[in-house]
Amino acid sequence: MIASEEKKKILIVDDSETVVKSLKHFLEYYGFIIISCNDGLEGIQCAVEHKPDLILLDLMMPNLDGIKTLQVKRVVKDIQDIPVIVISANTGRSNVLAAAEAGAERVITKPIKKEAIIKYINEIFGKDYFANPKKETDEEDKEYEDIKQNLKHFFVKNFAEKKKDITETLMKRDSEKFKRAIHDLKGSGGTVGEDEITSLSAAILEKELNTSSDWAFAEMNFNKILQKVEKLKTEIK
Repeated sequence: MIASEEKKKILIVDDSETVVKSLKHFLEYYGFIIISCNDGLEGIQCAVEHKPDLILLDLMMPNLDGIKTLQVKRVVKDIQDIPVIVISANTGRSNVLAAAEAGAERVITKPIKKEAIIKYINEIFGKDYFANPKKETDEEDKEYEDIKQNLKHFFVKNFAEKKKDITETLMKRDSEKFKRAIHDLKGSGGTVGEDEITSLSAAILEKELNTSSDWAFAEMNFNKILQKVEKLKTEIK
């Protein structure tokens, strides 16, 4: 458990509610103080206000994306020295280099693996903050497992709310909005342990969506995602 005087404050900047909720519960379990927001502009404002010890930053976000957020942060004196771990579904060489050049300390691939989070946070802080979880009793450990199940309920509910919009962007061939929604599914699927949803989403994101065949492929994979979500609904009831 982190002693109260040693508690570290972490700011999570990500437009995926599922990712934010998952990271928040995981890190609070180990005694970190968590602040969160869902776009880069708000992230800069939160960083200035709260002065976190670390920022976890998504790359693909509305209003101000991750790279631009890093660039703005670098010129704001009050927050320019706060270390940043970038979390992204797209960690190709160009994105990793762009993030590093803009000031990121580390880059983690979505779906997020807790081992990577532990490794990089410990490296940045120079101390093992994950040796002893905050919660120690069997009852509290069970509560933590229940959180994971609750995240699946949250994912299904959130998906139901977004399904109509995703379907509309697919029918309208709005590649930007459609890919943004699929990007969110990719991260969220991995976060709740639905790796097949993540892999189907990743396959869609690899397509340029410039041709009819690309869109047909996207629609086929999205239909498979719908089937997986329907199956998940039955499993969590």
